[in-house]
This record gives sequence, C-alpha cells and structure tokens, in this order.
Amino acid sequence: MADIKQLFGKKRRGSLITLGMVVVAYLVVNALMMGGVISNSLTGQLVPICAYIVMAVSLNLVVGVSGELSLGHAGFMSIGAFVGVTSATMLADVLPGPARLVASLVIGGLFAALAGFLIGIPVMRLHGDYLAIVTLAFGEIIKNILNNLYVGMDAYGLHFSMKSSAALGMQGGSIIINGPQGAAGIVKLSTFLAGFLLVIFALLVVLNLVNSRSGRAIMAVRDNRIAAESVGINTTKYRLMAFVVAAALAGMAGALYAQNYSSIVPKKFDFNTSILVLVFVVLGGMGNIRGSVISATILTILPEALRVVADYRMLIYAVVLIVVMIASNNPFLKQKREQLRRKFRKWRGPSSGGPTPDPVAIEGGDAQ
Repeated sequence: MADIKQLFGKKRRGSLITLGMVVVAYLVVNALMMGGVISNSLTGQLVPICAYIVMAVSLNLVVGVSGELSLGHAGFMSIGAFVGVTSATMLADVLPGPARLVASLVIGGLFAALAGFLIGIPVMRLHGDYLAIVTLAFGEIIKNILNNLYVGMDAYGLHFSMKSSAALGMQGGSIIINGPQGAAGIVKLSTFLAGFLLVIFALLVVLNLVNSRSGRAIMAVRDNRIAAESVGINTTKYRLMAFVVAAALAGMAGALYAQNYSSIVPKKFDFNTSILVLVFVVLGGMGNIRGSVISATILTILPEALRVVADYRMLIYAVVLIVVMIASNNPFLKQKREQLRRKFRKWRGPSSGGPTPDPVAIEGGDAQ
C-alpha cells in the first residue's frame, strides 16, 4: 500500500512540475516581451508554439500512452481551424473578441471530436501499420474535402457548396471559405494568453486522463491487449476514448492557430504537418508529456532562429534532429542520466520521509 501511495505521489509531483514549468515559461516570456528583449519574429511565433504544444500533447496521448500510430492528426487540426473561423465569423455581431475566441475554440474542438469519433469507430478496430495507413488516408480525405468546400454567409445564414463560390447562391454577404484558397480576411483573435490557457487546459485534460482509472486501462491495452481483454477491459472503448480526446484538443489547437493569421489554406494541414507533430512526440519521448512540451517549443523556434544561415537552415535542423535521436538512444548516455537521477533521489530521499525506490523503466514512459 505504501508503494502504491508513493507511486501516485510521484505522478502528482510530475504533473505539478510540468504545469509549473509552463507557468514559469509564460511569466518569463511576458517579462522579456515587456523589456523588449524578444524580437518581433519570435513574438509572432508564440501562438503557433502554443498550438503545436497542444498538438504534440494530444498526439502523445494516442501514440505514446495508447500505443497507436496515427498519421492523420493534422486533419483534426484543419477541421478545428476552419470550423473555428466560420463560427467566429458568425458570432462577430453577438460576442466580443475574447468570448468569440473561446466559443470558436469550443465549437472547433467539438466538431473535431465528432470527426474523431466517426473515424475512430472503424479505425480503432485496426492495429499497427493498418491503423497508420487508414489514419493517413482519412487525414488526406479531410484535406481534399476542405479543398473543395465553399462556405458563405449572408442575411439568410450560411450557404455551403462543393462546386464553386458561384453555386452558393448568396444575395450579397461574404465568402468565408473559398475552396483551395481557404479562408481570408480572418479577424486575428488569438493571443499568447489564450494560447497559454489552452496549453494548461490540454495538460490538465491529458495528465488527469492518464493518471485516472481510464488512463490505466488505456495503458493496459497498450502493454498487452490480450491480457487486458481477459480481465474485462473493453479495448475498443478505451482506445477510442484516447483518440477522440486527442482529436478534440487538436481541433482546439487548429482554431487557435487559424485565428492568429489573416488567411489560412487547407494545404497547410497536410501529411507533412502530421509528421512534424509526430517528430515532436518521438523526440520528446513516447508517453512523456513534459518532453512533448519541450520538444514542440524548441523545434518550432529552431527553424526561425536558423534563418540567419538561410542556405543551410534545414540542413542544420536535420542534423540537430539526428543528433538528438542518437543521444536519446545511446546506452552510455542513458546510463549516465540514470546515475544522475539516482544520485538526485538519494540526495532528496531523507527529506521525503522514506526510502526512495529504484527507478523502473516502463515501456512508453511515464506521463509527466
């Protein structure tokens, strides 16, 4: 019983450390902005960084915690982006800016969750490479649908067409989504504060889910599906739960991201974006929520920081990725990190009220 209490105490501490790091980072960045230390280029990256952090955290719930390889996460982001822009335009005369942003985030997240549920019903019956291929296909299908979607609004409400803007049949009004040209004339509602709050919300949702009874069931399915089924766990239900929650958070991230720009196009949310978010998850550590936050932040800033060496920017970026992957999988460096952790735990042990257990390596990592 004491070991169980100590385990859950460790998880709570890890979650609080992760949340505390995000809060401290927000306060430091705000202080630097007020002091004029941060450049305009980096300031413009703050909202996208928050959106990518939410994307990485949500995908880690599927890939790291649930153990399923999803390659269509950008599709849910695109649903949230365009639904969020549409809902914000509809509510322009009803709600003020901050309330309109919150409403668009919620609506975008709900539509993405609905899409995740409908897609997840057939997809969650698959495993391994088959699931990865099908999620990739769904992501491309969503992008192609948006490429052929026309949405306009006039005095009679919303108009939809899959042919052309002329087929909307509007009397005046304005076009919100113009097929492959995407949405233009977007009112920029997203702020760094809104992004920070969304990151905190995503962390609270994911960390609470992972450390709950449902989260333990999800990880049990990941570790051994047959054993989980033998003790009565509905594997499809819990895999679908993780998939839908991740889709909802990706939709909210998409709504935040889209309303940081004056225009957005469907091709922005293609296969490359899904792979980029997957890179964040892998480099941060599978199942390591804190690692996803750090890797998404660094790897979003890095390409912009390397613009001073424009000709070699992507080459240096690729080399950094390779070095990080080699370093994170090097047995010698892993051993050194483990030794440092043990020394720190022994140093902290006497003040914690009891002996510190030996670290146990768990496949997929601990959610922190």
